[in-house]
Amino acid sequence: MLVKNTWYVAGMATDCSRKPLARTFLNEKVVLFRTHDGHAVALEDRCCHRLAPLSLGDVEDAGIRCRYHGMVFNASGACVEIPGQEQIPPGMCVRRFPLVERHGLLWIWMGDPARANPDDIVDELWNGAPEWRTDSGYIHYQANYQLIVDNLLDFTHLAWVHPTTLGTDSAASLKPVIERDTTGTGKLTITRWYLNDDMSNLHKGVAKFEGKADRWQIYQWSPPALLRMDTGSAPTGTGAPEGRRVPEAVQFRHTSIQTPETETTSHYWFCQARNFDLDDEALTEKIYQGVVVAFEEDRTMIEAQQKILSQVPDRPMVPIAADAGLNQGRWLLDRLLKAENGGTAP
Repeated sequence: MLVKNTWYVAGMATDCSRKPLARTFLNEKVVLFRTHDGHAVALEDRCCHRLAPLSLGDVEDAGIRCRYHGMVFNASGACVEIPGQEQIPPGMCVRRFPLVERHGLLWIWMGDPARANPDDIVDELWNGAPEWRTDSGYIHYQANYQLIVDNLLDFTHLAWVHPTTLGTDSAASLKPVIERDTTGTGKLTITRWYLNDDMSNLHKGVAKFEGKADRWQIYQWSPPALLRMDTGSAPTGTGAPEGRRVPEAVQFRHTSIQTPETETTSHYWFCQARNFDLDDEALTEKIYQGVVVAFEEDRTMIEAQQKILSQVPDRPMVPIAADAGLNQGRWLLDRLLKAENGGTAP
């Protein structure tokens, strides 16, 4: 089951234009487009006449015109024109999904529209602050979004899946500090400090100092599928654990957002930011490609995992101590699902 009463990312704001864009969220076909005044709209991608996809149509001043028989639907989903017929039947409409443009992203609400409050959209994604250089990207996964969330909340896999990019030997053994906020929809904060440790290869490649470092990984996860990361490396003994960031420290911010497409496929948007050498385009490309390599390492493993789960869906997973973070994440997801389903377990 998928959580519906929450804000999911439907795409980058730049994805949406006057050309209809077809996407699937939570098993629902959706068409995205902009009205003549630039307002982003999300409608059910299914004409109510003969169930043809509206995404094959054209956007006009009055709305989107179905290419099959020419009906026009406005931004609210109501039919405003039927060629050759003056009277419009009362049921001639399609579902409109609440859609908000914020932080350079499109946020869609797939559940009860009466519960859609834009104030609930997460702030502080670091993708608009002038002191940070930000680059964004998208990955499509042939896997359930929860497997991606599990991966993001699991630090120990860094040593094995990312030995040449994000991981170090100590990643497999250092225990994180986990804090769970159960107010509202809940939030999970997972913190790890690697003191007097080796830097990952990704950090070594951009650092302006050599030798051992005090490294940090501070993750804030908001269910069902939004993760904000604060990571970095500073010269050992320069006060990083106490909050001091010397000029030569390497600091990154990262946002990962997953939106379920179906039960076995997912959308994945990410935003990578740094606060050093903001105008160095060669460095920007180097960091971006390093991040993409790490994401592909994850995707290879997660998609292979999904194939096995699809073959043997009833085979249990045996938890270990290192699963503490992802287990708490699953607890929060289960809590949301129970709240949506009247307190019954999914």
